[in-house]
Amino acid sequence: MITAPAPALQPEPPAPPGRWQQLWRDAVRDPAELLNLLGLEDLAARVSPGAARQFPLRVPRGFVDRMCRGDPHDPLLRQVLPLDDEDRQVPGFDLDAVGDLAAGGGTGVIHKYRGRVLLVATGSCAIHCRYCFRRHYPYAEQTAAAAGWREALDYLAADTSVSEVLLSGGDPLSLSTAKLAEFTQALAGLPHVRRLRLHTRLPVVLPERVDDQLLAWLSGLPWPVVVVIHANHGNEIDDSVAAALARLRATGAQVLNQAVLLRGVNDSLPALSDLSERLFAAGALPYYLHQLDRVAGTAHFEVSDELARSLHEGLAASLPGYLVPRLVREVAGAPAKTPL
Repeated sequence: MITAPAPALQPEPPAPPGRWQQLWRDAVRDPAELLNLLGLEDLAARVSPGAARQFPLRVPRGFVDRMCRGDPHDPLLRQVLPLDDEDRQVPGFDLDAVGDLAAGGGTGVIHKYRGRVLLVATGSCAIHCRYCFRRHYPYAEQTAAAAGWREALDYLAADTSVSEVLLSGGDPLSLSTAKLAEFTQALAGLPHVRRLRLHTRLPVVLPERVDDQLLAWLSGLPWPVVVVIHANHGNEIDDSVAAALARLRATGAQVLNQAVLLRGVNDSLPALSDLSERLFAAGALPYYLHQLDRVAGTAHFEVSDELARSLHEGLAASLPGYLVPRLVREVAGAPAKTPL
């Protein structure tokens, strides 16, 4: 007897218009509330008021739901909780760890690598990751979307060697889709631009951002599009994230992931292997595994180069090559990412 095939699973529909903005507004901003939600009130003694003022807590409630209640070592919690470790002054950990300011080419324009220009589109992000290499960046003076993107567009028009534009931040998807479309409509008039890349954490931490308006905008762009998401641990990828990535891929975009190697988060072979497997199952290809950018306040996340290389060798020995991200460090002034 031949049985009928099981019906195909229907993809989760995108969020209704405006829902992601409301979820953004409802993010947890108080460390005490976050710890209360997780039953970890005893951790309050380790929260740094100074770090929380300098770089405030912000985490969407959907991301909090993926944390393990009662676990003070939860890898997602560790990425967002402002601990007293951040107050330590450590030599070699600076405000501008990767030389962004020295590579500036105008308001919000960073031109480090040949043929590629990065635009710091906005300083806003739906989540504040404690290891963020731009946590001290002067966003108030350096935002490419200011004044209708004029200065950034003028810079791109003047340099015909630029074939790829990267939108970063903050997070470019924190801008409205109309604001993003304003930029790409003007960018379409520059024939030397051949690719667009979006560096975004929102499909992971706030997958509701991948709504109909965003998908329509992406589908209508005249260039190949690469969406580079950012997930550091397999627990970040649930069904809602997988559905958001499926919707992004349906526009024709290539979806890659870059992760940061973080002590206490993913500095083990099982954690990194699981991350690669879950990414691939969700339709994202592991791209980069970054060594920590040595920005002030992040020393407690650092993993030694020796351990990093050992973990990378373990991945190469246990996974197919396409699931092994490149292990790299960003060095200020270097012409490309530096392999380790």
